[in-house]
Amino acid sequence: MNPRYISSLDRVAALSEEERAALKPVTDIFAFRSNEYYLSLIDWEDPEDPIRRLILPSPGELEEWGDMDPSSESTYTKTPGLQHKYRQTALLLVSDQCGGLCRYCFRKRLFIEDRREVAYDISPGLEYIRQHPEITNVLLTGGDPLILSTERLEAITRQVREIDHVQIIRIGTKIPAYNPYRIRNDPSLLEMIRQYSTDEKRIYAMIQFTHPNELTDVAIESVGLLQDAGAMLMHQTPLIRGINDDPHVLAALLKKLSFIGVRPYYIFQCRPTVGNRIFCIPVEESYRIFEAARSECSGLAKSARFVMSHRTGKIEVVGKTDDSTFFKYNQAADPGDIGRFMVYSSNPEAYWFDDYTELVDEGRVIESPDEPFLHEDRSSWQMEAGA
Repeated sequence: MNPRYISSLDRVAALSEEERAALKPVTDIFAFRSNEYYLSLIDWEDPEDPIRRLILPSPGELEEWGDMDPSSESTYTKTPGLQHKYRQTALLLVSDQCGGLCRYCFRKRLFIEDRREVAYDISPGLEYIRQHPEITNVLLTGGDPLILSTERLEAITRQVREIDHVQIIRIGTKIPAYNPYRIRNDPSLLEMIRQYSTDEKRIYAMIQFTHPNELTDVAIESVGLLQDAGAMLMHQTPLIRGINDDPHVLAALLKKLSFIGVRPYYIFQCRPTVGNRIFCIPVEESYRIFEAARSECSGLAKSARFVMSHRTGKIEVVGKTDDSTFFKYNQAADPGDIGRFMVYSSNPEAYWFDDYTELVDEGRVIESPDEPFLHEDRSSWQMEAGA
Protein backbone atom coordinates (compact mmCIF):
# COMPACT_ATOMS: atom_id res chain seq x y z
CA MET A 1 0.00 0.00 0.00
CA ASN A 2 1.25 3.48 -0.93
CA PRO A 3 -1.37 5.96 0.30
CA ARG A 4 -2.18 8.89 -1.96
CA TYR A 5 -1.80 12.36 -0.51
CA ILE A 6 -4.86 14.59 -0.48
CA SER A 7 -4.81 18.39 -0.37
CA SER A 8 -8.45 19.15 -1.17
CA LEU A 9 -11.49 18.48 0.97
CA ASP A 10 -13.34 17.67 -2.26
CA ARG A 11 -11.48 14.35 -2.19
CA VAL A 12 -12.64 13.48 1.33
CA ALA A 13 -15.68 11.42 0.40
CA ALA A 14 -16.98 11.13 3.97
CA LEU A 15 -17.64 14.89 4.12
CA SER A 16 -20.94 16.24 2.84
CA GLU A 17 -21.14 19.15 0.41
CA GLU A 18 -22.46 21.30 3.26
CA GLU A 19 -19.48 20.42 5.46
CA ARG A 20 -17.02 21.21 2.68
CA ALA A 21 -18.69 24.56 2.04
CA ALA A 22 -18.59 25.43 5.74
CA LEU A 23 -14.87 24.65 5.90
CA LYS A 24 -13.83 26.50 2.73
CA PRO A 25 -13.17 29.82 4.58
CA VAL A 26 -10.74 27.88 6.79
CA THR A 27 -8.88 26.15 3.95
CA ASP A 28 -8.68 29.46 2.09
CA ILE A 29 -6.28 30.52 4.87
CA PHE A 30 -4.90 27.35 6.46
CA ALA A 31 -3.93 24.56 4.08
CA PHE A 32 -5.27 21.00 4.39
CA ARG A 33 -3.19 17.90 3.70
CA SER A 34 -3.64 14.25 4.58
CA ASN A 35 -3.61 10.83 2.92
CA GLU A 36 -5.91 7.86 2.45
CA TYR A 37 -4.30 5.81 5.21
CA TYR A 38 -4.58 8.48 7.89
CA LEU A 39 -8.16 9.40 6.99
CA SER A 40 -9.07 5.71 7.32
CA LEU A 41 -8.32 5.98 11.05
CA ILE A 42 -11.26 8.34 11.57
CA ASP A 43 -14.54 7.07 13.02
CA TRP A 44 -16.82 9.13 10.80
CA GLU A 45 -19.80 8.35 13.02
CA ASP A 46 -18.14 10.22 15.89
CA PRO A 47 -18.05 14.02 15.38
CA GLU A 48 -15.57 14.26 18.28
CA ASP A 49 -13.19 11.65 16.86
CA PRO A 50 -9.66 12.75 17.88
CA ILE A 51 -8.05 11.93 14.52
CA ARG A 52 -10.73 13.94 12.76
CA ARG A 53 -10.04 16.89 15.05
CA LEU A 54 -6.30 16.54 14.48
CA ILE A 55 -6.35 16.54 10.66
CA LEU A 56 -9.61 18.12 9.40
CA PRO A 57 -10.14 21.89 9.41
CA SER A 58 -12.45 23.48 11.96
CA PRO A 59 -14.25 26.84 11.83
CA GLY A 60 -12.75 27.62 15.25
CA GLU A 61 -9.37 28.12 13.56
CA LEU A 62 -10.65 31.46 12.26
CA GLU A 63 -10.82 32.94 15.77
CA GLU A 64 -8.41 35.87 15.99
CA TRP A 65 -5.82 34.80 18.54
CA GLY A 66 -2.14 34.04 18.75
CA ASP A 67 1.07 34.90 16.96
CA MET A 68 2.48 33.62 13.68
CA ASP A 69 5.89 32.96 15.28
CA PRO A 70 5.15 32.50 19.00
CA SER A 71 8.63 31.16 19.83
CA SER A 72 10.44 33.89 17.85
CA GLU A 73 12.23 31.40 15.63
CA SER A 74 13.14 34.24 13.28
CA THR A 75 15.35 35.67 16.04
CA TYR A 76 17.56 32.58 15.90
CA THR A 77 17.72 32.17 12.11
CA LYS A 78 21.39 32.57 11.19
CA THR A 79 21.24 31.66 7.50
CA PRO A 80 18.26 30.69 5.34
CA GLY A 81 16.96 27.39 6.66
CA LEU A 82 19.22 27.24 9.75
CA GLN A 83 18.32 28.13 13.32
CA HIS A 84 20.80 28.19 16.19
CA LYS A 85 19.10 28.84 19.51
CA TYR A 86 20.77 26.42 21.92
CA ARG A 87 24.56 26.21 22.05
CA GLN A 88 24.92 22.52 21.16
CA THR A 89 22.03 22.21 18.70
CA ALA A 90 21.30 23.62 15.24
CA LEU A 91 18.11 23.16 13.23
CA LEU A 92 18.11 22.65 9.47
CA LEU A 93 14.69 23.24 7.92
CA VAL A 94 14.96 20.93 4.93
CA SER A 95 11.32 20.41 3.94
CA ASP A 96 8.18 22.52 3.66
CA GLN A 97 5.84 19.53 3.35
CA CYS A 98 4.46 17.01 5.83
CA GLY A 99 2.65 13.69 5.62
CA GLY A 100 -0.33 15.60 6.97
CA LEU A 101 -0.89 19.10 8.28
CA CYS A 102 -1.71 19.09 11.99
CA ARG A 103 -4.39 21.70 12.58
CA TYR A 104 -2.43 22.98 15.62
CA CYS A 105 0.86 23.29 13.69
CA PHE A 106 3.15 25.92 15.23
CA ARG A 107 4.88 26.54 11.89
CA LYS A 108 1.75 27.00 9.82
CA ARG A 109 3.35 30.19 8.54
CA LEU A 110 5.37 27.91 6.24
CA PHE A 111 2.14 26.89 4.53
CA ILE A 112 0.20 30.14 4.38
CA GLU A 113 2.74 32.89 3.75
CA ASP A 114 4.58 33.73 0.57
CA ARG A 115 8.04 33.36 2.02
CA ARG A 116 10.59 30.60 2.33
CA GLU A 117 12.25 29.56 5.55
CA VAL A 118 13.20 26.13 4.21
CA ALA A 119 16.64 25.74 2.64
CA TYR A 120 16.70 23.82 -0.62
CA ASP A 121 20.37 24.73 -0.84
CA ILE A 122 21.74 23.76 2.56
CA SER A 123 25.32 24.87 1.78
CA PRO A 124 25.17 28.08 3.85
CA GLY A 125 23.72 26.16 6.79
CA LEU A 126 26.39 23.49 6.55
CA GLU A 127 29.11 26.12 6.45
CA TYR A 128 27.66 27.78 9.55
CA ILE A 129 27.73 24.44 11.37
CA ARG A 130 31.35 23.85 10.29
CA GLN A 131 32.32 27.22 11.74
CA HIS A 132 30.68 26.44 15.11
CA PRO A 133 32.37 23.44 16.73
CA GLU A 134 30.11 23.73 19.79
CA ILE A 135 27.28 22.30 17.66
CA THR A 136 27.20 18.58 18.41
CA ASN A 137 23.52 18.00 17.49
CA VAL A 138 21.83 18.82 14.19
CA LEU A 139 18.05 18.48 13.94
CA LEU A 140 16.61 17.97 10.46
CA THR A 141 13.12 19.40 10.51
CA GLY A 142 10.70 21.48 8.47
CA GLY A 143 8.05 20.32 7.46
CA ASP A 144 8.93 16.66 7.72
CA PRO A 145 12.29 15.38 6.43
CA LEU A 146 10.84 11.91 5.74
CA ILE A 147 8.55 13.41 3.10
CA LEU A 148 11.71 13.95 1.03
CA SER A 149 12.96 11.28 -1.32
CA THR A 150 15.45 8.95 0.29
CA GLU A 151 18.04 10.12 -2.25
CA ARG A 152 17.61 13.72 -1.13
CA LEU A 153 17.56 12.83 2.57
CA GLU A 154 20.68 10.68 2.17
CA ALA A 155 22.55 13.56 0.53
CA ILE A 156 21.65 15.88 3.42
CA THR A 157 22.53 13.29 6.07
CA ARG A 158 25.85 12.47 4.41
CA GLN A 159 26.91 16.11 4.29
CA VAL A 160 26.02 16.67 7.93
CA ARG A 161 27.79 13.46 8.95
CA GLU A 162 30.97 14.66 7.23
CA ILE A 163 31.25 17.44 9.84
CA ASP A 164 33.41 15.84 12.53
CA HIS A 165 32.08 17.69 15.56
CA VAL A 166 28.44 16.76 14.83
CA GLN A 167 27.84 13.69 16.97
CA ILE A 168 24.06 13.34 16.73
CA ILE A 169 21.72 13.80 13.78
CA ARG A 170 18.07 14.11 14.77
CA ILE A 171 15.18 13.67 12.36
CA GLY A 172 11.95 15.30 13.50
CA THR A 173 9.06 13.36 11.97
CA LYS A 174 5.40 12.40 12.26
CA ILE A 175 5.59 10.03 9.29
CA PRO A 176 5.33 6.88 11.49
CA ALA A 177 1.87 8.18 12.44
CA TYR A 178 0.83 9.81 9.17
CA ASN A 179 2.20 7.32 6.65
CA PRO A 180 4.08 4.35 8.14
CA TYR A 181 4.14 2.76 4.67
CA ARG A 182 6.77 5.36 3.73
CA ILE A 183 9.08 3.48 6.09
CA ARG A 184 7.85 -0.07 5.55
CA ASN A 185 7.97 0.07 1.75
CA ASP A 186 11.37 1.73 1.34
CA PRO A 187 14.32 -0.53 2.26
CA SER A 188 16.72 2.15 0.98
CA LEU A 189 15.58 4.51 3.74
CA LEU A 190 16.37 1.91 6.37
CA GLU A 191 19.72 1.18 4.74
CA MET A 192 20.53 4.91 4.83
CA ILE A 193 19.80 5.02 8.56
CA ARG A 194 21.84 1.86 9.08
CA GLN A 195 24.78 3.47 7.28
CA TYR A 196 24.81 6.77 9.15
CA SER A 197 23.63 5.71 12.62
CA THR A 198 26.91 4.34 13.90
CA ASP A 199 27.98 2.98 17.26
CA GLU A 200 29.59 6.30 18.18
CA LYS A 201 27.38 8.75 16.26
CA ARG A 202 23.71 7.88 16.35
CA ILE A 203 20.72 9.06 14.37
CA TYR A 204 17.79 9.94 16.62
CA ALA A 205 14.26 9.89 15.21
CA MET A 206 12.19 12.40 17.18
CA ILE A 207 8.78 10.94 16.39
CA GLN A 208 5.33 12.31 17.16
CA PHE A 209 2.24 10.31 18.06
CA THR A 210 -0.50 12.52 19.47
CA HIS A 211 -3.20 9.96 20.23
CA PRO A 212 -3.14 6.18 20.90
CA ASN A 213 -5.35 5.60 17.83
CA GLU A 214 -2.33 6.49 15.68
CA LEU A 215 -0.42 3.49 17.06
CA THR A 216 -1.79 1.01 14.54
CA ASP A 217 -0.13 -2.31 13.74
CA VAL A 218 1.63 -0.89 10.69
CA ALA A 219 2.72 2.21 12.63
CA ILE A 220 4.24 0.00 15.33
CA GLU A 221 5.90 -2.07 12.61
CA SER A 222 7.46 1.10 11.13
CA VAL A 223 8.79 2.02 14.57
CA GLY A 224 10.39 -1.40 14.88
CA LEU A 225 12.00 -1.09 11.46
CA LEU A 226 13.58 2.23 12.41
CA GLN A 227 14.87 0.69 15.63
CA ASP A 228 16.25 -2.35 13.81
CA ALA A 229 18.07 -0.01 11.42
CA GLY A 230 19.90 1.56 14.38
CA ALA A 231 17.89 4.72 15.00
CA MET A 232 17.28 5.81 18.59
CA LEU A 233 13.62 6.74 18.97
CA MET A 234 12.35 9.54 21.19
CA HIS A 235 8.77 10.78 21.39
CA GLN A 236 7.32 14.24 21.72
CA THR A 237 3.87 15.71 21.24
CA PRO A 238 1.90 18.77 22.25
CA LEU A 239 -1.03 18.52 24.66
CA ILE A 240 -4.08 19.37 22.56
CA ARG A 241 -7.65 20.15 23.56
CA GLY A 242 -10.07 17.49 22.34
CA ILE A 243 -7.32 15.08 21.30
CA ASN A 244 -5.12 14.00 24.21
CA ASP A 245 -6.29 16.21 27.09
CA ASP A 246 -7.86 13.27 28.94
CA PRO A 247 -5.28 11.95 31.45
CA HIS A 248 -6.29 8.34 30.69
CA VAL A 249 -5.77 8.90 26.96
CA LEU A 250 -2.39 10.56 27.50
CA ALA A 251 -1.37 7.79 29.91
CA ALA A 252 -2.38 5.13 27.37
CA LEU A 253 -0.19 6.87 24.79
CA LEU A 254 2.85 7.11 27.07
CA LYS A 255 2.49 3.52 28.25
CA LYS A 256 2.14 2.11 24.74
CA LEU A 257 5.21 4.03 23.61
CA SER A 258 7.25 2.59 26.45
CA PHE A 259 6.00 -0.92 25.61
CA ILE A 260 7.32 -0.63 22.05
CA GLY A 261 10.66 0.79 23.14
CA VAL A 262 10.14 4.48 22.41
CA ARG A 263 11.19 6.87 25.14
CA PRO A 264 8.70 9.64 26.00
CA TYR A 265 10.78 12.84 25.84
CA TYR A 266 8.68 16.01 25.79
CA ILE A 267 5.02 16.83 26.25
CA PHE A 268 4.67 20.37 24.96
CA GLN A 269 2.31 23.13 25.94
CA CYS A 270 0.50 23.97 22.69
CA ARG A 271 2.09 27.09 21.27
CA PRO A 272 -0.19 30.14 20.99
CA THR A 273 -0.01 30.24 17.21
CA VAL A 274 -2.55 32.00 15.00
CA GLY A 275 -5.57 29.71 14.64
CA ASN A 276 -4.73 27.63 17.71
CA ARG A 277 -7.15 29.02 20.29
CA ILE A 278 -9.46 26.00 20.08
CA PHE A 279 -6.55 23.59 20.64
CA CYS A 280 -4.81 25.31 23.54
CA ILE A 281 -5.24 24.49 27.22
CA PRO A 282 -4.23 26.80 30.09
CA VAL A 283 -0.77 25.96 31.43
CA GLU A 284 -1.89 24.92 34.90
CA GLU A 285 -4.68 22.71 33.58
CA SER A 286 -2.16 21.14 31.19
CA TYR A 287 0.17 20.46 34.08
CA ARG A 288 -2.58 18.74 36.07
CA ILE A 289 -3.47 16.57 33.05
CA PHE A 290 0.20 15.71 32.55
CA GLU A 291 0.76 14.72 36.18
CA ALA A 292 -2.49 12.74 36.34
CA ALA A 293 -1.38 10.81 33.25
CA ARG A 294 2.06 10.17 34.70
CA SER A 295 0.50 8.79 37.88
CA GLU A 296 -0.83 5.88 35.81
CA CYS A 297 2.56 5.09 34.27
CA SER A 298 5.66 3.14 35.21
CA GLY A 299 8.97 4.93 35.61
CA LEU A 300 9.96 4.35 31.98
CA ALA A 301 6.68 5.72 30.65
CA LYS A 302 6.79 8.80 32.91
CA SER A 303 10.20 9.99 31.69
CA ALA A 304 8.59 12.81 29.64
CA ARG A 305 8.94 16.43 30.74
CA PHE A 306 6.19 19.01 30.36
CA VAL A 307 7.68 22.09 28.72
CA MET A 308 6.98 25.26 26.78
CA SER A 309 9.17 26.08 23.77
CA HIS A 310 9.40 29.73 24.72
CA ARG A 311 11.45 32.28 22.81
CA THR A 312 14.00 32.24 25.65
CA GLY A 313 14.23 28.45 26.01
CA LYS A 314 12.50 25.24 26.96
CA ILE A 315 10.76 26.13 30.19
CA GLU A 316 9.68 23.12 32.20
CA VAL A 317 6.67 23.28 34.52
CA VAL A 318 7.98 21.42 37.57
CA GLY A 319 5.37 21.90 40.28
CA LYS A 320 2.31 23.66 41.60
CA THR A 321 0.70 24.61 44.89
CA ASP A 322 -2.64 26.35 45.41
CA ASP A 323 -0.97 29.75 45.18
CA SER A 324 2.18 29.23 43.11
CA THR A 325 3.48 27.64 39.92
CA PHE A 326 7.12 26.51 39.63
CA PHE A 327 9.21 26.66 36.46
CA LYS A 328 12.75 25.74 35.46
CA TYR A 329 14.77 26.34 32.32
CA ASN A 330 15.46 22.86 30.98
CA GLN A 331 17.31 24.50 28.07
CA ALA A 332 17.93 28.15 27.32
CA ALA A 333 19.13 30.47 24.58
CA ASP A 334 21.25 32.16 27.25
CA PRO A 335 23.36 29.35 28.77
CA GLY A 336 23.35 31.24 32.06
CA ASP A 337 19.62 30.56 32.37
CA ILE A 338 19.92 26.75 32.18
CA GLY A 339 18.62 25.25 35.40
CA ARG A 340 17.21 28.56 36.57
CA PHE A 341 14.26 28.05 38.93
CA MET A 342 11.33 30.48 38.98
CA VAL A 343 8.19 30.82 41.09
CA TYR A 344 5.12 32.79 40.01
CA SER A 345 1.72 33.42 41.48
CA SER A 346 -0.81 30.98 40.11
CA ASN A 347 -2.57 32.22 36.98
CA PRO A 348 -5.30 29.80 35.84
CA GLU A 349 -5.85 31.91 32.71
CA ALA A 350 -2.24 31.65 31.52
CA TYR A 351 -1.68 29.92 28.20
CA TRP A 352 2.02 30.80 27.85
CA PHE A 353 4.96 31.83 29.99
CA ASP A 354 4.48 35.47 28.95
CA ASP A 355 1.13 35.44 30.75
CA TYR A 356 3.08 34.99 33.99
CA THR A 357 5.85 37.50 33.28
CA GLU A 358 3.30 40.16 32.37
CA LEU A 359 2.09 40.05 35.97
CA VAL A 360 5.36 41.65 37.13
CA ASP A 361 3.97 45.15 36.68
CA GLU A 362 0.88 44.17 38.66
CA GLY A 363 2.95 43.06 41.63
CA ARG A 364 1.66 39.50 41.44
CA VAL A 365 4.96 37.84 40.66
CA ILE A 366 6.72 35.98 43.46
CA GLU A 367 10.12 35.78 41.82
CA SER A 368 10.91 37.86 38.76
CA PRO A 369 12.83 36.15 35.94
CA ASP A 370 15.23 39.10 36.15
CA GLU A 371 16.14 37.94 39.65
CA PRO A 372 16.24 34.16 39.41
CA PHE A 373 15.06 32.07 42.32
CA LEU A 374 18.00 29.67 42.76
CA HIS A 375 19.02 27.32 45.53
CA GLU A 376 22.43 25.76 45.89
CA ASP A 377 21.18 23.74 48.88
CA ARG A 378 18.81 21.08 47.57
CA SER A 379 17.21 20.51 50.97
CA SER A 380 16.10 24.13 51.18
CA TRP A 381 14.76 23.91 47.63
CA GLN A 382 12.71 20.86 48.56
CA MET A 383 11.25 22.56 51.61
CA GLU A 384 10.37 25.80 49.83
CA ALA A 385 9.05 24.12 46.68
CA GLY A 386 6.99 21.64 48.64
CA ALA A 387 8.84 18.68 47.10
